[in-house]
Amino acid sequence: MTSLKLHWQILIAIILAAIAGTLSGTNTVILGINIYEVYQFIGTLFLNALKMIVVPLIVASIITGVAGLGHNEALGRLGLKTLGFYTLSSFLAIMVGLLLVNLVQPGIANGQPIKELLGLDSQAVAEVTAKVAGRDTSDIVDIFVRMIPTNVVDAAANGEMLGLIFFAILFGFFMTKIQKEHYDTLMSFWQGIMDTMIAMTLWVMKFAPIGVFGLVAKTVASTGFAALVPLLTFAGVVLAGLLTHIFVVLPLLLFVFVKIKPQTHFKTMTPALLTAFSTASSSATLPMTMECVKKSGASNRTTSFVLPLGATVNMDGTALYECVAAMFIAQAYGIELSLSMQFTVVLLALLTSIGVAGIPAASLVAITIILTAIGLPVEAIGLILVTDRVLDMCRTAVNVYSDSCAAVIIAKSEKEVVYAH
Repeated sequence: MTSLKLHWQILIAIILAAIAGTLSGTNTVILGINIYEVYQFIGTLFLNALKMIVVPLIVASIITGVAGLGHNEALGRLGLKTLGFYTLSSFLAIMVGLLLVNLVQPGIANGQPIKELLGLDSQAVAEVTAKVAGRDTSDIVDIFVRMIPTNVVDAAANGEMLGLIFFAILFGFFMTKIQKEHYDTLMSFWQGIMDTMIAMTLWVMKFAPIGVFGLVAKTVASTGFAALVPLLTFAGVVLAGLLTHIFVVLPLLLFVFVKIKPQTHFKTMTPALLTAFSTASSSATLPMTMECVKKSGASNRTTSFVLPLGATVNMDGTALYECVAAMFIAQAYGIELSLSMQFTVVLLALLTSIGVAGIPAASLVAITIILTAIGLPVEAIGLILVTDRVLDMCRTAVNVYSDSCAAVIIAKSEKEVVYAH
């Protein structure tokens, strides 16, 4: 199986898990070992490994990213325009996802949370309810307070990701203000941590098929295939959000800022979008994206800066997915998130979509961060992976199209002649 690509390994694991879970149920015992408990053990090990890598991975990623931008003097006029657009487009994508997930409520079936359908642990449900009870709009102020941790080490130990992300951004920015020799030392240190953590992430993801097998088999053993319908509903909400963003929100931005018919740019970008959809990789699609965007009339100066940066930090589709996934899991647990908690989800989805860009299994790491930050267990992540491959292909296409829209809009703002032909 190791010669197969990871997504095929996970797909095979899901199929085998469905068969194994159906055959074993919850009471099968072999050689004195309860098979259901084996599923639970395997799934827990995988989730623990994911939690283990999150803090050093996200901190190193953000510090090296911010410090690298500043040192290369990329945060000039062009850089600020680019980051501004990427922040706006990601925020709009998240809000589209938040609106749809609140309207459709895929985590609710027949007026009831689907925790039983997903086989979620009743004790965990009670603990989660206790954690988020009593939260209201006044907690929004507390969110900003928690963004500045009194003790960074304590914040890391307790998984307070907002504070860690804020610290990492500040650390990376002020690295650019120190003497070059010290900057080079720190950059080498954090880049070494980043490379090491990516290697660890790749190693952990080698066990993803086994972990997913345990998580899915456990659910099928306890609930059968009852969880399939709400999971398809969840996938439908994500797809609806991605389609809305790529066919409504981004075309509207193009029309407002560039004054062109949206279908004109979509036609130009079709080869890159097909490549992004088939490869599920923004980085692999980058050469094709640059080639397509240059046909709009955007200069090499603009495309060579905006598009590589977009492949690094702009993840509209991923941000939307993270938001919908977190809300879906909260609904499944029967937790009605307050306005402040939903604001936290939006803020973390925005920050982590930037912070984990380029990291292997980025969406998986980001959802782990969000769920931990708002007090929700991460065990339901294994279920979301059932539909992840197709959604990943769609997310990547949206990410690439957003990058291209940014390039054209920024080229127009720089007085470049786009779509004059």
